[in-house]
Amino acid sequence: MALIGQADGDGGIPYGALLARFAGAAIGDEGDGLAAARSKLIGALGDAAMVDASAIVATFNAIDRLADATGIPIDEVRLAPTADLREQLGINAFPSGAGPMSG
Repeated sequence: MALIGQADGDGGIPYGALLARFAGAAIGDEGDGLAAARSKLIGALGDAAMVDASAIVATFNAIDRLADATGIPIDEVRLAPTADLREQLGINAFPSGAGPMSG
């Protein structure tokens, strides 16, 4: 599963490995790794793709943090169909992974 680092190559997505390295570097804390990943991404896909990829990484990072910080629960109708995926990704450990709030 590419989402949790268990995919070979590009994970079925054009330039997937390159994009995954960039995303990991962008949310990590190693400045040199980010500079190298950004340079490779620009070299392969151009400046516009790097800007688009940066916006996507920032948006997903913000959405996840916002949902967890506010404790937004998963809709009750989505609990059963996503149980295995939430377990694999460790989502259940977060307050927002607990499902509908009680009380």
